[in-house]
Amino acid sequence: MQLFKNNKQSLSTLQELNFKLEKDIQKLFEQNLELISNLKLIKSEFTIKNNRIDTLGFDEESKAFVIIEYKRNQNYSVVDQGVSYLNLMLEYKADFIVEYNETQKENLKRNDVDWSQSKVIFVSPSFTDFQKQSSNFKDLAIELWEIKQFENDVIVINPIKKSKSAPSIKQVQQNDDSEISKVVKEIKVYTEEEHLEGKSDDIIELYEAYKIAINNLVPDIDVEPKKLYVAFKKNKNIVDIVILKNGLKIFINLKKGELDDPKKIMRDVSKIGHWGNGDYDIMVSNTENLEYIMSLIKQAL
Repeated sequence: MQLFKNNKQSLSTLQELNFKLEKDIQKLFEQNLELISNLKLIKSEFTIKNNRIDTLGFDEESKAFVIIEYKRNQNYSVVDQGVSYLNLMLEYKADFIVEYNETQKENLKRNDVDWSQSKVIFVSPSFTDFQKQSSNFKDLAIELWEIKQFENDVIVINPIKKSKSAPSIKQVQQNDDSEISKVVKEIKVYTEEEHLEGKSDDIIELYEAYKIAINNLVPDIDVEPKKLYVAFKKNKNIVDIVILKNGLKIFINLKKGELDDPKKIMRDVSKIGHWGNGDYDIMVSNTENLEYIMSLIKQAL
């Protein structure tokens, strides 16, 4: 990625500045963790069983713990270390619960956590092609995020997306007793294909129509399949879609009273249990109100 500064129609490049220490990256992340990743900071330098975790976070949406590790050099295996940390979490669940309750002054129970959604994020100024390829499995809960700093206090954070043709880690498993095998059995990474599995062609086309329309609202919207729905995000959650056999249930991520809906087509679900984020939903089985629904979703951007 090239960054330029506009000097009265004359462009000049921004010089990249190296991070002197891993601690500098960690401090920047932890002080802005919710803005960067929508995670709640639980503990910095969390030590468990002689292992030191740089940052322990919690994803309120997925109800899962997230481990973040920071690296300045490229001489390490993201898969080996990531799988080791995931196994550590699954083996010592109680320790993570205790840490959460002590730091947050809350009463989180083991059953309140969706351990299948646990993941590890590596943050580094750069990753080798081998590191990117070795972690490019659609069902491996290890993410790589590049962070770069430039002059004029510019920071760029770029989560590396896995390829659409990424294989399953199960295809290369050889030993059922290995650490990676244990992780794959307990941790689940969801995909759009799984949400669409068993659905009719009409429903698949309907989902694609709404997906395209949402992506056209603003550039670079991220699509994140969750356990119960597909989330669409732009720095924050915008809209969630639950794919059902007879249609789509769409949740707009706005609190009650924040949505301007002149046609009154959205349902207020603020006082009833529901899967998606936000206090408004609608069930659709066609594209009749697609344009109007997009105008409502745009309010959540």
